[in-house]
Amino acid sequence: MQQRTMNATPPRFGHLAQRLFNVPLAIHPAKAEIIVAALAERLGIVQIDTGERMPARAFADEDEAPRNVAAPVSGYDVLAGVAVIPVQGTLVHRLGTLQPESGMTGYDGIRQNYLSALADSRVRAVALDIDSPGGEVAGAFDLADVIHATRGEKPVWAILGENAYSAAYAIASAADRITVPRTGGTGSIGVVWMHVDWSQALTDAGLKVTFVTSGDRKLDGYPQLPLSDEARERMQADIDTTADLFIATVARNRDISPAAVRAMQAASYQGARGVAAGLADAVAAPDEAFAALLRTLAS
Repeated sequence: MQQRTMNATPPRFGHLAQRLFNVPLAIHPAKAEIIVAALAERLGIVQIDTGERMPARAFADEDEAPRNVAAPVSGYDVLAGVAVIPVQGTLVHRLGTLQPESGMTGYDGIRQNYLSALADSRVRAVALDIDSPGGEVAGAFDLADVIHATRGEKPVWAILGENAYSAAYAIASAADRITVPRTGGTGSIGVVWMHVDWSQALTDAGLKVTFVTSGDRKLDGYPQLPLSDEARERMQADIDTTADLFIATVARNRDISPAAVRAMQAASYQGARGVAAGLADAVAAPDEAFAALLRTLAS
């Protein structure tokens, strides 16, 4: 057994800090502050609804469900036979809702919406309506695998409202086709780990925390302690492993060599440069892209 003593004070972030710090994130570096702000809004508001929240405002054809039968409750709209699934803001593993809330979208809601749309007789195609800097690693690649594994059941287009960076791009890459606006962005295929060292601030507060542990590595990465060289090496190894998974996922989904994806070095690409890099298929405003999808269904 080991005993390690130091001055410390608990963070004010509560348990939500665990979703930000000392865990791998797939988020655009310039947008890292977004996830902090978005999750901060939920401090003290931790009630999670597990049921479906909002009925779709579907535009059905005349020969579809009778008008006196309510449309099924879902987290997506059906527009001219296309299920529009929002992938907006910061992405988190489990949000507990089917639609974006407080600046976040949950992979759990996206997955449920997507699988429901595949089974929905009204739906002929799926449009992932994406504008996101990315977010948590946890759950992102499992969701991308689900979308990739179901390719061919119904057309799936990733229509970028503006950006699909990092984890959001992992999801977009699984679609059959990706469109990006002229000013929109793709890429940031990389992973970041934000370690926060609270030790000095907590020492200044005059509080003391005592850890009683077994195992030399049990406290690696704890924010109440300075980051040791050994802990940093272990974090780097975890980041590299996750990055390898990210690269392999994009390479598979986009039919690009892993070496080419790795050579991007997590760069971001605006508009046509993303198409040239193989990360998107066409430059188009969202309404133009949606109209193009409708034309493919009519042909």
